Amino acid sequence: MASLEVVSRDKRRIMIKIKDVPVQYANALRRICLNGIPVYAVDTVDVVTNTSVMADEAIAHRLGLVPLRTDPADEVVDKVMLTLDATADRTRTVLSGELASDDSYVKPISSGIPIVELAPGQSVKLEAYAKLGKGVDHAKWNSANVSVLTESDAPGERMLTVESTGAIVPEQIVMAAVSELSRRLDEFKGTIESLR
Repeated sequence: MASLEVVSRDKRRIMIKIKDVPVQYANALRRICLNGIPVYAVDTVDVVTNTSVMADEAIAHRLGLVPLRTDPADEVVDKVMLTLDATADRTRTVLSGELASDDSYVKPISSGIPIVELAPGQSVKLEAYAKLGKGVDHAKWNSANVSVLTESDAPGERMLTVESTGAIVPEQIVMAAVSELSRRLDEFKGTIESLR
């Protein structure tokens, strides 16, 4: 009988034993964990002021790669705005903790991610818009950094290790992936039946 068993877990990583599941389904689950779960990421940036040495596009790229906390059930909010208004009276690094979000939940997973270095007198002011997306569209929407499927010693068993970016806790990634895989299989089955 097919089963999933949690072998170990912490805040960022979960290891699951998958038993009696065909390898193609186990691999599909791995792929969905990696890039099929919607998470927030900065998608567009409107720069108001940028007197730093870094180009607007480079700052926008860095913002897109800052992992944002995401509630897997929160697929109704279309966009979340984050603002940054930073100046320097001495040379300093602007960090992700300086981003202000208009959503109390959707914020950077860490306050210490470097965005841009400012010299004295330089400033950056911008509005960044985050939206839900999937890693199949762009790496900035990957829900997991690592998703590895390995063979176990026992026949019919495989180990799935999922390491979250921090946007969603690992258990939620796996549960959402199981639901998504089930939905896709039902959709495929419906398509096949409609062809008969």
